[in-house]
Amino acid sequence: MAVTIRLRRTGSRNRPYYRLVATDSRMPRDGRFIEILGYYHPIEKPGRVVLEEDRICRWLEKGAETSDTVNSLLKETGLLDKWTRRKKGEDVSAIELKTTIRERTKKRKAKESK
Repeated sequence: MAVTIRLRRTGSRNRPYYRLVATDSRMPRDGRFIEILGYYHPIEKPGRVVLEEDRICRWLEKGAETSDTVNSLLKETGLLDKWTRRKKGEDVSAIELKTTIRERTKKRKAKESK
């Protein structure tokens, strides 16, 4: 069984709220999961992220893959850097994780000049 750490969408229409979950890679996006590993609130400005770092590190040590979005969230909060340093044997007790992420810039369509 290939385990993936990815986002599971909850919340109402136009008010998304995501859970970081460990799940079998064959399951649908909002289907059955193994464990909840954190939360992501993209609507709040700035976006708020709550992670259970010990559980996420345990799944990464077991060989779980991360989705692209979760990978970028882990990079931005600093957990991915902390995990790689811990894997190398460095002291990571002084590293603090961020609980907010910066707001993404909106892409604008280039106006066609005729």
